[in-house]
Amino acid sequence: MSARAIAILAVVFAASLLASLGLGAVPLSPSDLLAALRGEGPADAIAIVHTLRLPRAALGALVGAAIAASGATMQSALRNPLAEPYLLGVSGGAAVGAVLAVAVLGGDPVVVAISAFAGAIAAVLLVLGVARAAGAVGHGGTLVMAGVVIGAFTNAAILLLLARASAGQTRDALWWMMGSLSGASWGAVQWLAVGLVVAGAALWAIGRELDVLALGSDAAAALGLDVPRATARAYLLAAFLAAMTVSAAGLIGFVGLVVPAMARTLGARSARATLAGAAVLGASLVLLADAVARSTVAPSELPLGAITAIVGVPFFLARLRALR
Repeated sequence: MSARAIAILAVVFAASLLASLGLGAVPLSPSDLLAALRGEGPADAIAIVHTLRLPRAALGALVGAAIAASGATMQSALRNPLAEPYLLGVSGGAAVGAVLAVAVLGGDPVVVAISAFAGAIAAVLLVLGVARAAGAVGHGGTLVMAGVVIGAFTNAAILLLLARASAGQTRDALWWMMGSLSGASWGAVQWLAVGLVVAGAALWAIGRELDVLALGSDAAAALGLDVPRATARAYLLAAFLAAMTVSAAGLIGFVGLVVPAMARTLGARSARATLAGAAVLGASLVLLADAVARSTVAPSELPLGAITAIVGVPFFLARLRALR
C-alpha cells in the first residue's frame, strides 16, 4: 500500500473519530471538544466526552476493525468477494443466544453478551460440521451454503423464542439485533481489544496462507497447502472476531463486505495489507455510522445496524452485478 493510501486512511480515521466525539444530542464544536479532551471548559462537556463518548468511540472503532478484518479473511479464504460474517451463520447464532438470554434468563447485559458469543461459536461449529459431513470443508461454496442453512434454522429458533416472550423482552431483543453502541464501557473495550489483538496477530501470522488460498483450491493444493485445514483455521479466526463484536454491540451488518473492497481499491494486494487497511476503514465506517445514528433524530437514536445496511445494501447489489 502506497504512502498516499496510508495518508488517506489516517485522515479518514481522524475525521471519523472527531465526528464521533463531537456529534450527538449535545453537539460540540472542534474547539470545545479539544478543550474537553484536555479536561478544560464546562464540566458537562468534560463529562459527556470522557464518560460517554470516549468509551463509545473506542468500542465502535474496535468493533468496526474486528468486523472488517473478519470479512477480509473470509473473502480471501473462501475466494468469494461477497463473503462476510453475517452470510455464514455467525449473526444467526449470536442472535439466538442473545434472544435466549433476554427471553429466558432475564436480559442482564453481561449474560446477553456471553450468550450471544456462545451462540455465534455454536453456529460456526455447526457450519463446519455440515461442510465436513459433505466432505468439502475447504470448498468456499459449500461453507456459504452451510451458513445459509444454519442461518435459516436460527431464524426459525428466534421466532419460536420471541413467540413466548413478553412485549418488553421482544423489544429489547429486537433492539439488540439491530446493533447499538449505547452500552459501551471501558470494560467492554478492554475485553474486545484483547480479543482483537490475539486474533489479529494470528491472522497476520497466516497471511501467506490467505494469499495462497486466494489463488483457488487447486492452485493452493498444488503449492503444498492443506486447503481444508487452512480454510477451517481462517474461518474459525474470522468467526471468533465476528462473534466478539456481536456479543459487544449486537448485529452490525455489511461492514465486513464493504470495507475490504475499499481497501483493495486503495491499493492493498496482499492479505496482510488488506487486513490492515480494512481494519482502519471498518473502524472509520462504524464511527461515522454511530455519529449519524446519534445525531439524526437526537436525543433519540437510530439503530446502528440500519445505518450500515443503508450503505451496504446498494454496495452489495453493485458488487453482485459486477460479478455477472
